[in-house]
Amino acid sequence: MQLKKVVEPFGEVNVYPSGSKTRVVATILMEPAREGTQTGIALDGSASMSELYGVGEQPSVLGGLFGWGASKKVNEITPVAQKVCSYLAGKIDADGGTTVIYWATGPSGSRIEEVGDLTADQAAKHTFGPPKDFGTGTQLLPAVEYFCNRFKDAPWGFYVFITDGELHDLEDVKTYSRQLARDIQAKRRRPVKFVLIGVGSGVDEDQMEQLDDLDTGTDVDLWDHKIAHEMRQLQDIFAEVIDQNARLADTARILDPNGQVVKDFSDTGLYGYLEFQIDSSAAYFTLEVNGNRIHQGLSDGAKVPASEMRK
Repeated sequence: MQLKKVVEPFGEVNVYPSGSKTRVVATILMEPAREGTQTGIALDGSASMSELYGVGEQPSVLGGLFGWGASKKVNEITPVAQKVCSYLAGKIDADGGTTVIYWATGPSGSRIEEVGDLTADQAAKHTFGPPKDFGTGTQLLPAVEYFCNRFKDAPWGFYVFITDGELHDLEDVKTYSRQLARDIQAKRRRPVKFVLIGVGSGVDEDQMEQLDDLDTGTDVDLWDHKIAHEMRQLQDIFAEVIDQNARLADTARILDPNGQVVKDFSDTGLYGYLEFQIDSSAAYFTLEVNGNRIHQGLSDGAKVPASEMRK
């Protein structure tokens, strides 16, 4: 189970209860710095997104009373896309420009509409309005293939997909992802990471979790997912991007609620990926590093003391 209530500096915390022990797999959030990175953002262009793009008008009670008429709907996609796109372009992309497309447009939602490459400054001012042709379905695979084919030779690719609802080609995306993972592991393809961000109230998070937890038969983890209103900060999109060689601290310890040492990193140092076992009765664990004690719950309803940070 992936926890929704995660404290800094953790990116993700997953718990796997098994009898008297619980296995914990956690990541420490870090901004990736990889040479030659290409980035992209794909905006859902299916018809169900129309309200989120601010298309149409909504009735106004006071407007009808005083003759003002209806008020325009709010474009909720633009502020999200501006922040994500400008961040990727300014901080991550090797060329300083993030490729923007609409996906799920046209008949059956199978087409792509290209917007272009936007710099951080351009993205921050760009209005991400509706596509030219809203789609009649929501097919994700064409967008995945677009980025994989366009940036086939990039040393690393990081691509974000924003959507509001149900995918109509989930099984096709899974099949493609399994083969892609096998190709990456065999070094026939360069590594990539995909992040689905759900917006609005109709998001099918079960589908997102199916991709997030997809078993590809390899060690390659292609997918992650986020719900926009649950994100603490933009860097949350990198929760599963781990630099296995980045040493974060020379020493650290994991403690249980009684202060007993569960795992000691004195010999190896602390890296961005943590895995350990703790008694299933424990409500939380503590990361002790650099004089700080960070307490992280092992369930979203756990009562956890405030972290103790060195001043």
